[in-house]
Amino acid sequence: MNLLRALATVSSMTLLSRILGFVRDFFIARAFGAGMATDAFFVAFRLPNLLRRMFAEGAFSQAFVPILGEYRNRRGTDDTRTLIDHVATLLALVVAAVTVIGIVTAPVIIYVTAPGFAADADKFDLTVTLTRITFPYILFMSLVAMAGGVLNTFSRFAVPAFTPVLLNLSFIFMSLFAAPWFDPPVLALAWAVFIGGALQLAMQLPALARIGMLPRPRLDLQDPGVRRIFKLMLPAILGVSVSQISLLINTVFASFLESGSVSWLYYADRLMEFPAGLLGVALGTILLPSLSRSHADGNGTEFSALLDWGLRLTLLLTLPAALALGLLATPLIATLFHHGQFSAHDVMQTRSALLAYSVGLTGLILVKVLAPGFYSRQDIRTPVKIALGVLVLTQLMNLAFIKPFAHAGLALSIGLASLVNAVFLYRGLRRIGAYTPAPGWRTFWIKMLSALSVMGTVLYFGARLPGDWLQMGTLVRILHLCWLVPAGAGAYFAVLFALGFRLRDFSRRAAS
Repeated sequence: MNLLRALATVSSMTLLSRILGFVRDFFIARAFGAGMATDAFFVAFRLPNLLRRMFAEGAFSQAFVPILGEYRNRRGTDDTRTLIDHVATLLALVVAAVTVIGIVTAPVIIYVTAPGFAADADKFDLTVTLTRITFPYILFMSLVAMAGGVLNTFSRFAVPAFTPVLLNLSFIFMSLFAAPWFDPPVLALAWAVFIGGALQLAMQLPALARIGMLPRPRLDLQDPGVRRIFKLMLPAILGVSVSQISLLINTVFASFLESGSVSWLYYADRLMEFPAGLLGVALGTILLPSLSRSHADGNGTEFSALLDWGLRLTLLLTLPAALALGLLATPLIATLFHHGQFSAHDVMQTRSALLAYSVGLTGLILVKVLAPGFYSRQDIRTPVKIALGVLVLTQLMNLAFIKPFAHAGLALSIGLASLVNAVFLYRGLRRIGAYTPAPGWRTFWIKMLSALSVMGTVLYFGARLPGDWLQMGTLVRILHLCWLVPAGAGAYFAVLFALGFRLRDFSRRAAS
């Protein structure tokens, strides 16, 4: 299996999803702006979305994929299919129970996660209603994550990477056509979440059937593989999801700030997630099965080489993305969201949050590459210790930054904490001997920083003052970005090419 080709496949599907995600946010911003209704929806959606990232795509995937890979490599098809049956059945039962509890206790959940909303009865009640509609999303997405883990282990990356597109299409359809039929219209967004989750699960099932791994309802709590997976999951929930817990705590802080703060953080987070998903999620998706196979085979050299490859690609593509987000914050936000109810004030407030987030983008993506280095080895304890320390540090920074920087201070704490998390994960892998840097890193850094300097110069002088972008028409903004972004990217990669970088240098094969 060519890892670079697999990365291109996953990234291209993720790119499609992210583009549609911006289209959906364009319509949401145009129709609802940034106010009470959107604050209520984003809070309501944040908890099931947080549980998805923590439980489904986070802790469950990190615990499930290494053991599934071990079964496939060492135990054969029948034992692998039996493990999938038992895990899927237990997972469905547990998450269904969590979903019911979430729906019943929605008022308590909102009071805890957004206590500032309690002062406005209408806002609080609307948030509770939206939460009850969106909560089944965690059930759908837990099963989607399990299906995706199976498909990725069998090197079927395209279908799991494509399924998020369906959620965005659901949002777009409901925003455009269904909103007028609901009272209040924001209810359409909650139903978009429900429908999108169901569609994603439905799409995975035929793909599982084609490889003979469609789960059958069979419960066996004594299955040693199941017990190992769920034992690993408990500490991994915190270990792989510290940034998501921080985002939830940030919502608590933001609920006491100026109305619109939750929405400004959401739109900034959406822009930051574009490169994070395009590269970080994609790299983590293809690296975890490959690292798990290398560890199961006892091939430490290959394990280290895979991590080195992932780190170089991460830095090569993430650092320019972080620099571009900082330099083009106003152009991007104004072009995407400054329409209808989304005011100039909303643009500038979202800009400040995006600038803060961009500081830690590289750390956020490095965590997605470094964490699989531990979980593929079924080492949960080390990342959990690091995560706990980082979580405490994040909240201390929240307290320090919220007064001078308001909502942007909350974003800054997330960014800086991600960098700290990445540094300690890196040091941990070096300390246990799991990763040894390959030769050539000093030359790599010199060439990359040279290219970044040229790109930054092009973007800095090509972009206009923030006020200019607020005055431009939509078409002028789009046309300006259409030449500015390619000019910056072209300058960056042209310098890299001139300094000797070639695409074939990053090609790498791994066992299927």
